[in-house]
Amino acid sequence: MNNRFRLLLLITLPAAVSFLTADLSAQVNDDCLACHEDNSLTMEKNGKTLSLFVDKNGFKKSPHAKLVCTACHVGFDKDNVPHKEKIEPVNCQSCHTDAPVKHRFHASMMKANRGDPSLNASCKQCHGTHSITHLEAGEGIYSAINQITTCGKCHAAAKESFSRSAHGVALKAGVVGAPDCIACHQQSLTFGPGADSLQVKQAQTQVCMNCHRDDPNVRSRVAPSAGFIASYDESVHASALAGGNARAANCVNCHGGHDVGKSADPASHVNRNRIAETCGACHSPEEEAFRGSIHGVAVSKGVMASPTCTGCHGEHKILGRSNPNAPIAPTNVSSQVCAPCHTSVRLSEKYGLAADRFRSFEDSFHGLAGRHGSVEVANCASCHGSHDIKPSTDPSSRVHKDNLIANCGTCHPGANENFTKGTVHVIASEGQDDVLYFVATAYIILIIAIVGGMVVHNILDFITKSKRILRERRDPVSHEPKPHRLYVRMTLNERLQHGTLVISFITLVLTGFALRFPDAWWVVPFRDYVPGAFELRGLLHRIAAVVMVLASLYHTYYLFFVPRGKQLLRDLLPVWKDLTDAIGVMKYNLGLSKVKPKFDRFSYIEKAEYWALVWGTVVMGVTGVI
Repeated sequence: MNNRFRLLLLITLPAAVSFLTADLSAQVNDDCLACHEDNSLTMEKNGKTLSLFVDKNGFKKSPHAKLVCTACHVGFDKDNVPHKEKIEPVNCQSCHTDAPVKHRFHASMMKANRGDPSLNASCKQCHGTHSITHLEAGEGIYSAINQITTCGKCHAAAKESFSRSAHGVALKAGVVGAPDCIACHQQSLTFGPGADSLQVKQAQTQVCMNCHRDDPNVRSRVAPSAGFIASYDESVHASALAGGNARAANCVNCHGGHDVGKSADPASHVNRNRIAETCGACHSPEEEAFRGSIHGVAVSKGVMASPTCTGCHGEHKILGRSNPNAPIAPTNVSSQVCAPCHTSVRLSEKYGLAADRFRSFEDSFHGLAGRHGSVEVANCASCHGSHDIKPSTDPSSRVHKDNLIANCGTCHPGANENFTKGTVHVIASEGQDDVLYFVATAYIILIIAIVGGMVVHNILDFITKSKRILRERRDPVSHEPKPHRLYVRMTLNERLQHGTLVISFITLVLTGFALRFPDAWWVVPFRDYVPGAFELRGLLHRIAAVVMVLASLYHTYYLFFVPRGKQLLRDLLPVWKDLTDAIGVMKYNLGLSKVKPKFDRFSYIEKAEYWALVWGTVVMGVTGVI
């Protein structure tokens, strides 16, 4: 074969093959259409009349237009004219081998992937038979906008829900990034039997995250930030789902599937009036309790300021009660959940709420201990309940007068009627509790007068002594040297008493202030970095109290029954000379007199300090016991 012939063969052979193939395809298809182009051609199957009509024009527009009929309808031969009686079902998977993988969202396709012949039916139901539309066709039945109608032929309920949903409305409006049926279901599995399986719920969550967390087109239009969406991963729901709990809530459980709506939509699952219902699908006892509570009743009446589930627990980042960062953790619930509403001036004025409840709680032992980090001490929910909060006038309320003994008894076994008589939320202010207000005011006045007077006295005394010492240093000759003598002011017994009282008293002051002012700069490091700081503070406080009381009792015995102690008491008793000495010292320090008074064994200063210690010890002891 010469080169010219070879070149001619290479040029003409492809064209000849194409011509012969096209001609054969047209001939075979024309043979079939000779009968099937008749729109009256039918057959009977299982008592039903089926049309055998093939739309020639529709077939020519389909992706299969270049195929011969026998490419799909196999099993034909020349011995069976026009063809054999029983036609073999068309097997689309013979060409579309990847169909089960691409269509795994469809139940029948999943069956087909396991060898179920119903694959054939599912292909025809969705794509049709001969007039199949190109998937790429902009106006085709599987274009984004037409999918609702196409899929809705079988899934009518889903079609109605999706059409009304936020996704469906956005899709019809042509919003970039709006999901269609395939966009969601191609990445996830179908609903139906087994829809609560772990695999399905994890896939559903990922589908939602792909858009609301990762798609910039969606993030730019949706109000919640990507961080807010991603915070679901830190929630108890996500942790439970990741841990294999298929009953844990995912995006679909809370927001719905086809009927996803914005929170402002009254029909939305996350509308505030429906949140309790949505959460109640998993937490039914809590929902029932909430609906009967003062908060639930207010929500049902349309009070927008009243909290619902998400108001206390959070929305996406719902943390467990044992998590120290959770708003509902024992150490946080009062300050982070209850306080924002019950300290609001706006809400207190609008609804007549008492705005001082949290302040009074914080000033109580319960509140102070909670601020120290105690997880056992009572918080708001311990007394009022959490989901079943009711006003004190309601007989079923935990804080109703008839239920207080049992309520307090949960933490204080043996609590009786007398135990519950005291006022819980107490503010030492005029008009609320006049007795406490008077005592607190008098106490502050005494502290200012005594401590302030002491400061002024000591400053003047310091200035006078400093001037005298400077004069003696400048002119030592003109000043007579003072003799130095050794006096035993206190015996060993008295020094031990003194040291024990001083140490225990100072310990009580420090540990008491640490309780009363837990946010003070010198308390915070101790509270935050010392393990068991609150328990250690309480232990030290009680030990110091016992030591101080025992030392005080022994000192009392010493004063009344030991000869040296009796003399000490006589010498420490205030006398008229103490007042004149104080006046004389004040005149001397102010330069009004050149003579400084001579003191007895104990000056008025030492006596004042001693009886101040006695007074403080009695007050601390009595109030501590109370």
